[in-house]
Amino acid sequence: MTGTSHLLDNRWDDAKTAGMNESELLLYRSNLLGSDKRITNFGGGNTSAKVTEKDPLTGEDVTVLWVKGSGGDVGSIKLDGFATLYQSKLEALKGIYRGLAYEDEMVGLLPHCTFNLNPRAASIDTPLHAYVPYTHVDHMHPDAIIAIAASKNSKELTKLIYGDEIGWLPWKRPGFELGLRLSKFANENPNAKGVVLESHGLFTWADNAKDCYELTLEIINKAIAWFAKETEGKAIFGGAVASSADAEKRRAIAARLMPEIRGRIGKTESKIGHFDDQPAVLEFVNSANLKPLAALGTSCPDHFLRTKIRPLVLDYDPAADNIDAVIAGLDAALDAYRADYAAYYERCKHPDSPAMRDPNAVVYLVPGVGMITFARDKATARISGEFYVNAINVMRGASTVSTYVGLDEQEAFDIEYWLLEEAKLQRMPKPKSLAGRIAFITGGAGGIGSATAARYLREGAVVMIADIDQKALDDTVASFGRAFGKDNIRGVIANVTSESDVEKAFDETLLAFGGIDILVSNAGISSAAPFEETTLETWDRNIAILATGYFLVSRSAYRIMKTQKLGGSIVFIASKNGLAASAGASAYCTAKAAEIHLARCLALEGAPFGIRVNTINPDAVLRGSKIWQGEWRQQRAESNKIGEDDLEEFYRNRSLLKRSVFPDDIAEAAFFFAADLSAKSTGNIINVDAGNAISFTR
Repeated sequence: MTGTSHLLDNRWDDAKTAGMNESELLLYRSNLLGSDKRITNFGGGNTSAKVTEKDPLTGEDVTVLWVKGSGGDVGSIKLDGFATLYQSKLEALKGIYRGLAYEDEMVGLLPHCTFNLNPRAASIDTPLHAYVPYTHVDHMHPDAIIAIAASKNSKELTKLIYGDEIGWLPWKRPGFELGLRLSKFANENPNAKGVVLESHGLFTWADNAKDCYELTLEIINKAIAWFAKETEGKAIFGGAVASSADAEKRRAIAARLMPEIRGRIGKTESKIGHFDDQPAVLEFVNSANLKPLAALGTSCPDHFLRTKIRPLVLDYDPAADNIDAVIAGLDAALDAYRADYAAYYERCKHPDSPAMRDPNAVVYLVPGVGMITFARDKATARISGEFYVNAINVMRGASTVSTYVGLDEQEAFDIEYWLLEEAKLQRMPKPKSLAGRIAFITGGAGGIGSATAARYLREGAVVMIADIDQKALDDTVASFGRAFGKDNIRGVIANVTSESDVEKAFDETLLAFGGIDILVSNAGISSAAPFEETTLETWDRNIAILATGYFLVSRSAYRIMKTQKLGGSIVFIASKNGLAASAGASAYCTAKAAEIHLARCLALEGAPFGIRVNTINPDAVLRGSKIWQGEWRQQRAESNKIGEDDLEEFYRNRSLLKRSVFPDDIAEAAFFFAADLSAKSTGNIINVDAGNAISFTR
């Protein structure tokens, strides 16, 4: 909405669509529309087409409604993401509809209309598409259109901008009744091409897939261009009253705030954070109207469901840099927000309303700094932030040309605590054992580190892997991103012997995820030489990486864990050699012994804060291990007077259990120490060495 240069591009490619059938054209159109957040937010809006299909029972041609299924996202949807329903059966539902009080029962009847046993559940928006008398229907949530829909005089603005081309309907919660109202409007206004829904979004329709797509873009672009003209030269959000700190300072403030907030809101459910300081956010948080507009909440139901009734504005003053005062006042600010939310619940609840949910804010706005969001997983935290940026764009337009109107409080509550929504939440799978946990792993691109990261990711944690090898780090992050989702994995280059590197790596973790719950200190090297041939350089390098490095990373993690007051787990990957001396490896053995004793000391100090510290002692983990590539492998083979290719068999036969030890075995022990399975264990050692009598701990 800042200028005509920001108009949406027509990306329809006739060459790509040649030969596509109607359902494939629907998919193509949907993906194009969903690829631009200015058109619709993640998971928001829906698309449909009425398609002629062969009835599998009769072989006759029937009309089938293809419509985005419940919970889908038009930008990433595939063909199996669409619900398919007999249009004739949907029409028959009109005859048994009993009125507004019985809207919810109509959702329960939609499965009876399913075509071809499609398991994809139909959404509550299905009637909105079914009863519009056109083949193709788009329902989008464009910022520019919602800015019209959320204005006090939205009906008049719609008429001013579109004339009779686009109609207007007053607010009505999505469902069967709204579907009937859309149908009535479309039938009574045959020249209309769509409708603006008050406080909600845009419907457009056509009888051709390409025409529908291009119409949707045309209607949105008309709004974008109108807002650009009308807002030119006007003070946005009442003008700026604060200046943004520089990028480095903004990140530093966010890194301080995020674990402080997370610790206070994560007592009953772990939270993952997200930070956003894009220009649209900074314009809003620095503005004179920040607090009054934020207090009004969002307008579009999709925005509201992701961002809660309203955000929490923190009283940071970038000019005074009063971050210490803001942190000191966090308890009071959060208590006030929770009390306000509880009062909202009490004002609006019904006799059959579900119990009050988490009363903590999702969105935190910080003048001069940006926006912080917290949710139960990283993707939701990020998407919640994206939704609030949509809301900012809406408020920007509406408040500049008119008066912005948020969603009515009772309507907002009825959506948030809708019994159908509650039933959906109850069907959600049980959280995985490390859901909401944040792990930091040094040496994360190596064999043991990456195996541990994979184990944590499979159990629902988010992971920051630190390594000194850029290529290995990039490859590992990319691989895990494909396997577990890009939101859940980050990588950072860090030399664990550098205090500044370590501190920066943890700041990156705070900015990426909001805190830390698990540290796996694993970065390592190896060396072998007779004692009298051990150089000071070799000695210092072992001590620097294996002792000082473990000290630096555990100190940083420990400080954050104490700040959060949520406890935590620190896991040291030491070695059998920390307990059992080996000839020809004095520097390595000494440094590993130092690790073990450091863990014991830290376990003593961490216990009062619920911070557990435990050690894993591997032995002879050859496969996937960087330390067994090159010189160490050669030295160990020479020391044992065998060939390098015989090392694995040699170590396997040396063990009591006669078994090889692999990175996944170490990862399993690291999972045990990270999870609640070991909630009562600290100061302990697990040997994962297939049995070695000289390294027994007792």
